[in-house]
Order: sequence, then C-alpha cells, then structure tokens
Amino acid sequence: MKIAFVTDDGVTITQHFGRAGKYLVVEIEKGKEVSRDLRSKLEHTYFRKKEHDHKGTPDHDSPAAHNKHVQMMNAIEDCDVVICGGMGRGAFQSIVSLGKKVFMTNTGNINDALKGYLAGELVDMSDLVH
Repeated sequence: MKIAFVTDDGVTITQHFGRAGKYLVVEIEKGKEVSRDLRSKLEHTYFRKKEHDHKGTPDHDSPAAHNKHVQMMNAIEDCDVVICGGMGRGAFQSIVSLGKKVFMTNTGNINDALKGYLAGELVDMSDLVH
C-alpha cells in the first residue's frame, strides 16, 4: 500500500490540497514502512499561469476543474490513500472518483499522522472539505 501525504516540505501536512507543491509517498508492506519518496505536485498556480482568459470565478465542480484535479493526481496514481489537511469539494469528489481513499486531518506532522493511520486511530475529519 502507498499513502500520499500532501505537503510542501516532506515533514508537515499542508492544510489545502490545491495549494501544496509536493506529495510525500510512504510505501507500507505488512504494516511497516519500507520507503519514502518526495514527489512534485501540480498546484493551482500552475494552471493559473497556463490560463490566459480569467472570466469570472472558476466552477470547482466543472469538467475542467475535474481535469485539473486529475492532473494534480498524476504523480500519485500508484497510491491508495491521500492524507491532507483539507480540500475543496470538487477536489475531494475528483480524488474519490479515481478510487483513492481520502483522509483529512488536523494532525500537522506526517510521522504522527502515519502512526495514527497505521494504528487505525487517525480520525478522518470530513468537515475539512470546504
């Protein structure tokens, strides 16, 4: 199993999925950590730089937004679980549609969250979907 933590520094969990620039991917075998891999992640600013036409407020549930979320997930298509500090409803729905389990937590430290997840004690704070 591979768990992707949304992060900027590889140590702390970022509070917003779309704004983070990295994933820390932790591979687990037989309940034990076997590897860690810090991967780059596309973030909202990447898409803003690509877009030249900014008409109105973007629709975060639109097919175009879903496509952006899928692109953000390309770096972790081999992962089973995504753990972050929060995300928009559109991102949440896109990630779930890709077959990933999403956990949202206010636990800031990746090591603490990993320990809690593996022990079955990490609380999924679904109210962090906004």
